[in-house]
Amino acid sequence: MLFSGQVLQIVGGMEWIWIILFVVVLLFGAKKIPEIAKALGRAKGEFEKGKQEIEREIREAEREIKETTQPVSKKEETEREKLIKAASALGISTYGKTDEQLREEIQAVLSKK
Repeated sequence: MLFSGQVLQIVGGMEWIWIILFVVVLLFGAKKIPEIAKALGRAKGEFEKGKQEIEREIREAEREIKETTQPVSKKEETEREKLIKAASALGISTYGKTDEQLREEIQAVLSKK
């Protein structure tokens, strides 16, 4: 008498495919198989769409991290230089002040004039 472990060893790879196919036909019937295949195809498509969406979000997050950790860009340096020139022309000290503080002081001086 063969034990279940020995039976599993006798059945090879291709035979498993036929056994599974036979069981599927018995369980669902031949008419339901195309519907099941269609549903599986849709599920796979949704999975792939979700996977691509997650990958896109990860790339965007990485890009945002790189942008925030990079040094000040030339555009921001140019803006800073403009603020310093304007503040100096108006007689405002720029030492140790942020851009926002400089803007506020420039506005205050200009509103007085």
